[in-house]
Amino acid sequence: MSTPTALLVHGAFAESASWNGVITRLQKESIRTVAVANPLRSVAGDGAYVRAVADAIGGPVLLVGHSYGGMVVTQAAADNPNVVGLVYVGAFMPETGESALELSGKFEGSTLGAALLGYPVPGGGVELRIDGEKFHQQFAHDVPADLAATMAATQRPVTEAALKEALAVPPAWRSVPAWSIWGEQDLNIPAELQRFQAERATARAAVELPAASHALSVSRLEETARVILDAVRATS
Repeated sequence: MSTPTALLVHGAFAESASWNGVITRLQKESIRTVAVANPLRSVAGDGAYVRAVADAIGGPVLLVGHSYGGMVVTQAAADNPNVVGLVYVGAFMPETGESALELSGKFEGSTLGAALLGYPVPGGGVELRIDGEKFHQQFAHDVPADLAATMAATQRPVTEAALKEALAVPPAWRSVPAWSIWGEQDLNIPAELQRFQAERATARAAVELPAASHALSVSRLEETARVILDAVRATS
């Protein structure tokens, strides 16, 4: 079996450069890596886009999703023989019929709602972003303040509709191996939810990082890269 390409999918309020440190470490191990610009418009549409990118790459693919990106990679991997594994990084691991919004409220601990700003966009609907004044504490409390300020300025907003959209396909984590890593102090997606998800999915690895925030690919990139590397090796 050939070595899969690691396809990294960011979530809401982040962007593809949030994977830069992880990419550097994976490339040192000669792992082919591509960071996708997730559209953040709808689960079905975003999943179709990521699937198209994976198909264009060709060969086996390991899909890695952060945050809402977990919804997207689960969608993209459905009935896709090229996907050999899934890695969830502080991410949603939905079952059919579950949305990001529903899952985020399943257990207590998320303070994201109070930190969001919403505004209408052309064509209808509402787009959401994290208030720049609240971004550091909400999203990345374990990242230096100057870096968090840059992350706040470059965040990519998500549509409200995407967060409300339920997964409409069988979850791929039932058919391909999955790995999960999350922060103990994640204020977007509660750690209790992520423990529940990892157990439900019978994850190959379930790693909780003490005191870590939601921004694992930046604040805890070494541990994040290690889990991805383990998944690449296990599926090669």
